[in-house]
Amino acid sequence: MNDPASSTHGNDHGDGNGHPPAAGNGKHRSPADVPCFDPTAYGMGPDDFVTDMTENAAITHHTMELGGKAITYTATAGHLVTVDPSSSQPNAKLFYVAFTKDGESAQERPVTFFYNGGPGSSSVFVLLGSFAPKRIKTSMPGFTPPAPYTLEDNPDSLLDRSDLVFINPVGTGYSAAVAPHHNRDFWGVDQDADSLKQFIKRYLTANDRWNSPKFLYGESYGTARSCVLAYRLHEDGVDLNGVTLQSSILDYTQSGNPVGALPTAAADAWYHDRLGVSPKPKDLQAFAAQVAQFSRTDYREALAKFPDAKDPAVTAALKTLSQYTGIDTETLSSWSLNIAAYDNRGNSLFLTTLLKSKGVALGAYDGRVTAIDTGIAGKIDPNSGGNDPTMTAVTGVYTAMWNSYLNEQLKFRTNSSFTDLNDQAFQNWNFSHIDPTGAQKGIDAQGNVILYTAGDLAAVMALNPDLRVLSANGYYDFVTPFYQTVIDLQKMPLADQKVRDNLSARFYPSGHMVYLDNASRTALKGDLAKLYQSAVADRPAIARIRALQRMNTMSAMHH
Repeated sequence: MNDPASSTHGNDHGDGNGHPPAAGNGKHRSPADVPCFDPTAYGMGPDDFVTDMTENAAITHHTMELGGKAITYTATAGHLVTVDPSSSQPNAKLFYVAFTKDGESAQERPVTFFYNGGPGSSSVFVLLGSFAPKRIKTSMPGFTPPAPYTLEDNPDSLLDRSDLVFINPVGTGYSAAVAPHHNRDFWGVDQDADSLKQFIKRYLTANDRWNSPKFLYGESYGTARSCVLAYRLHEDGVDLNGVTLQSSILDYTQSGNPVGALPTAAADAWYHDRLGVSPKPKDLQAFAAQVAQFSRTDYREALAKFPDAKDPAVTAALKTLSQYTGIDTETLSSWSLNIAAYDNRGNSLFLTTLLKSKGVALGAYDGRVTAIDTGIAGKIDPNSGGNDPTMTAVTGVYTAMWNSYLNEQLKFRTNSSFTDLNDQAFQNWNFSHIDPTGAQKGIDAQGNVILYTAGDLAAVMALNPDLRVLSANGYYDFVTPFYQTVIDLQKMPLADQKVRDNLSARFYPSGHMVYLDNASRTALKGDLAKLYQSAVADRPAIARIRALQRMNTMSAMHH
């Protein structure tokens, strides 16, 4: 099969990746769509690979209304081939979907690279749920009823601010290793970051976007990926203007830390009217801040002193803990005050106890969601925590809608099945990680996952003092609790206060997939708009980032 870029547009001064020339160049007819059928079989097992190296693409043209304005855009769904940096031989074929606004100057127009977590998750969840031009209608925090589902123009799309590129890492979607490499060669913290780095460089080259303002947007495990990826991109001559970390896991050793989890438990209790505080606080944000203050002081101290029940500090903290969580003092004592504890079957005690009288458990991904089956609140380690789509409330919808959207509207067809979540990648993942100082921050001597990537983020923020970072968090997310993220960011090794001011944290009355809540998605879009506006309006910063990039590219070439 020919590359559509070479076969359809010939020399019609497109951008070399099969995009037709931008509208407004004197031609009034809309360019024709280019459908794509890809006959390659994409295997998702650890030892699978492909031999085909076609950079195929389906190209379609669309219009949507956003903020009262009509936007015409081009969607490109297909593959780019990455190369091994040392041998320059092709090593993987990555499937992506890009949405680019027509008629914009590539130099001025930001481009954002999106991915989910897992590890082993495709980007379908963030694509159809968050800021792409179309999104699935969901009824969160309720259960989204079965088909027929509807796909609607997304009033919160980020397309008015940035072009959007959704990447599927090797072993997800239709992305696979190219022989002689195997999928498993890419399944690890550092291998994955290097692979995505090579994809981003290939995309920038193929689309002449090296000078565009560049942004990353990762969710869950995708936030750990963003920290490592941002640092490695910088080392390789790609400097970013902004990074959004949504529902972060930056320090795996702190997963299950009760001090970080308590404010989320309190938010859940607040939502379900289970607080022992009356009257119920009106403002969740102020209440969460009050609980966080208690958590890092009296609660932390009481945890250390327990089981010394005679200690007045323990007695007082126990009473407050009960008021904030809606769990009686006797039960809390039997948990050794640990709000993040699990039973021997691996169920979260808090999530299964809060509404036990009603016979339901709370969702770990979104505490507003309840289910009869306590499985939804089952043991949450940070890894499964990255598996966003386990929320039974939405998974079925995504798979059905994605296939019809890709085939019918984006006109990309293949005989392979689209892997939205690859457990094999997750089970074979290598958590080893060498951080910027050369230290092993991935697994300890016993083989436990101790992945810590906040240091990578601190390093790249120090090296690129114009990089802006937005941390977005849901109050009801028990998987990557918002207050734990605050602690991790406060503790990261970044001394320069001026650089620290580039980091902002925002909190939304939503869960792990912040954007599934309609009001929270609109609020997050507002915060993203501010981030992009400030990054793009700061001309001196853009000039400095471009100069830094030129310098780094030169040094990377001499390597």
